[in-house]
Amino acid sequence: MCHRPGDPSLTPWPLWYDHTTGPACQITVDQEDLVDPTRTAVVLIEFQNDFTSEGGALHGAVQASMEATGMLKNAQDVLGAARAAGVTVIHSPIQFAAGYGEITSHPYGILKGVVDSTAFVKGTWGAEIVADMAPAEGDIVLEGKRGLDAFGSTNLDFILRSKGIATVALGGFLTNCCVESTMRSAYERGYEVITLTDCVAGTSAAEHDNAITYDYPMFSKPMSGQAFSAALAGAQGAADTSRGY
Repeated sequence: MCHRPGDPSLTPWPLWYDHTTGPACQITVDQEDLVDPTRTAVVLIEFQNDFTSEGGALHGAVQASMEATGMLKNAQDVLGAARAAGVTVIHSPIQFAAGYGEITSHPYGILKGVVDSTAFVKGTWGAEIVADMAPAEGDIVLEGKRGLDAFGSTNLDFILRSKGIATVALGGFLTNCCVESTMRSAYERGYEVITLTDCVAGTSAAEHDNAITYDYPMFSKPMSGQAFSAALAGAQGAADTSRGY
């Protein structure tokens, strides 16, 4: 549990609602908040140079949001904790052939922005996963993502069910677009959904904050990357104790 800053006598927030904007608080993990690493997957959405890196086609649109939360470093920390705990790690990049023939010739909305900026073209530096989050041996890289929802045009659901995954933890881009679309889809499919609130970024503070404040709690258990890592570590410790270690 995480007590509300400034008044530890108040009813504590549950771990899953820990998207604290005030001073950092001591994170302790109750038994019911533990996350079973063997049945959990971290899905990392579009950590690609066109978003994450200087010179990327869409980096300027998300840079302020990334810097406000330190999301890239937070996501690196989660990735390290997940791998150490034996969590399934799934990367979900979006890529298109040159000319964007896989989608309509008259795109609108977010996909028009992708086409107009010539972002995420397969085989280019911009479409590559940023080095800080690069896939390691044992990670899974989804193929075929062409839209917003990571389930929509990929075999993500097949992979998760084949591996007995019950919980998915989501981070990446954009807070209110691909991450939110994937969150809603995972919720509809019956998964336990965790959104990593300081491991996501949007194109504006207003859109980012609105999604986390109003949308994420409806379809997921929002928590910080640190809280998620603590829940994984707590589950490992509980498992070791049960074995008499």
